[in-house]
Amino acid sequence: MRMVDIIERKREGVVLTPEEIRFVIDGYSKDEIPDYQMSALLMAVYFQGMTAEETAELTLAMAESGDQIDLSKIDGIKVDKHSTGGVGDTTTLILAPLVAAVGVPVAKMSGRGLGHTGGTIDKLEAVPGFHVEVSEEQFIELVNKNKLAVVGQSGNLAPADKKIYSLRDVTATVNSIPLIASSIMSKKIASGADAIVLDVKVGSGAFMKEMKDAQALASTMVEIGEQVGRKTAAVISDMNQPLGFAVGNSLEVKEAIDTLKGKGPADLHELCLVLGSKMVVLAGKASTEAEAYAMLEKVIENGKALVAFKTFLSAQGGDASVVDHPERLPDAKYKIPVLAEAAGFVEGITADEIGTAAMLLGAGRATKDSVIDLSVGIVLHKKIGDEVKKDEPIATIHSNIEVVEMSSRRILQAYKVSGERSSTLPLIRG
Repeated sequence: MRMVDIIERKREGVVLTPEEIRFVIDGYSKDEIPDYQMSALLMAVYFQGMTAEETAELTLAMAESGDQIDLSKIDGIKVDKHSTGGVGDTTTLILAPLVAAVGVPVAKMSGRGLGHTGGTIDKLEAVPGFHVEVSEEQFIELVNKNKLAVVGQSGNLAPADKKIYSLRDVTATVNSIPLIASSIMSKKIASGADAIVLDVKVGSGAFMKEMKDAQALASTMVEIGEQVGRKTAAVISDMNQPLGFAVGNSLEVKEAIDTLKGKGPADLHELCLVLGSKMVVLAGKASTEAEAYAMLEKVIENGKALVAFKTFLSAQGGDASVVDHPERLPDAKYKIPVLAEAAGFVEGITADEIGTAAMLLGAGRATKDSVIDLSVGIVLHKKIGDEVKKDEPIATIHSNIEVVEMSSRRILQAYKVSGERSSTLPLIRG
């Protein structure tokens, strides 16, 4: 078998065999296939696409290129959740204890963020003492005992995907549905979950800007999951403005606590209940999503979801008292209001600009070596459809430096204010 023949076949739109796909992933992982040949194949895939069977085979090959987590010693159906990113995406911090409170085991491996704000692991590390490095035995024990554990992603999880992604990034082949879908799903499958719920973002603050692309990505990932024997469901949610009000690590932890208390932002609360309902149904704890939704509402109302969050934090060394005393979380030195330059109604908020403004404060990583300041970020006061008065605060910057002109300017640029109230897009788009 020769790589040049495989490149030529895909260039001509021929469906690759499982053996050919395995040959490529195995050879590239072992440095037997050079970057220039892999780049040529990626470009051929970019233009010709892949069938559902090809994409599933590619996903499995990448998942099997490194460590695979065996969760069989954990009782019940283990459900994982993945979001394709966004600004102010705090859902995992809420969803994990929420579904654990109704008996769904959540054994989650999460990564650190590169971009606007930290990833789930960074956010959790805003809780004093919380640690993500636990042995596989401890991980399984924690989930069996508390129905929940979140640990740092293994460095050898789907290494072929990591290597290929680095190449896609510099060869203009990132934006390919089969390549995006297989990249995401290879890590989810290697993580060992029995079922997967996907939150595919669409809009100005999402990777997928257009609905047709979000639908294609969601469908492809669900097809992959089903092909490889994992129960899989997807929700397409709007990211034309930040989710919730908080953007920043400790600020998002505070917002997650508020949401688990039933006092969080309406959009964040709703998305967590919709995603959580799918997780509960896939785990076999409810027969319909309506039944699951009611179960989740109940554990928020009776406080069991909050207890699950406290237990989870304590079990991994975290100071659970922050739930009742959120002022103990890292707090920025300066609180600087951003004042509206004109009166009217918020017509739009460019979520990416808000995210960049937060990153400039130190809330995220510009490079993989950047050090995150867990205390900084932005709290929005106005969302789409809200009325704004001139010189009224539309946001508050939480910063450890007094001069924040660049972040302030980006926030103002992100807000589009008009003379008439505009209708908002639905949160759940599909």
